[in-house]
Amino acid sequence: MYKDNSLIPSEAIRLAALGLLWQGERSYADLAREIRHFVGRIVGPSLEFLGPSLELFKIEGIIEAIDPKQPAEAQTMRLTEDGRAELQRLMTTRMRGPMGEVNKLIVAFKMHFFNCLSRDDQRQQLDLLIEACDKELARLGDLRSYEPLTDTSGHLPSWLDLEIGEIANRRAWFEGLKAQIDRQDR
Repeated sequence: MYKDNSLIPSEAIRLAALGLLWQGERSYADLAREIRHFVGRIVGPSLEFLGPSLELFKIEGIIEAIDPKQPAEAQTMRLTEDGRAELQRLMTTRMRGPMGEVNKLIVAFKMHFFNCLSRDDQRQQLDLLIEACDKELARLGDLRSYEPLTDTSGHLPSWLDLEIGEIANRRAWFEGLKAQIDRQDR
């Protein structure tokens, strides 16, 4: 974890493993395959996302094999109570800005496992995600309004407009999800 309590890239893998096991028991091989597939489709191949091995998670006691005498790839894995607590911690950790590939992966995992959180924690996470969008909008808006930039004939201003529009849409989506959760609680 970074000093600002945001997740480092390898913790995205940890979040993936714990979240997938929260959904249900899986074989060791299937768990590793699902993590690789998901990460590869969100951020592509990257050495930055070669997280700790599942064996380390077993040693830490956050996952366990139901059938430990089987070869590793044939073992059926499940989440432990410590793993549930760690999943809760990872799911409620704040985002580090701006929205690069690490954050996109973490947001994707948080949305994938969103239902493991209480309604209050869901709202809090959405508030943090909305806040992250607001910061990114302010940062890019400031750059967009920078005087020397507006006098250029290059394509940076229109590209910034595209980025600002995407972030605004993401923010609106988070707001809509929060409103949906609020309606369900009424």
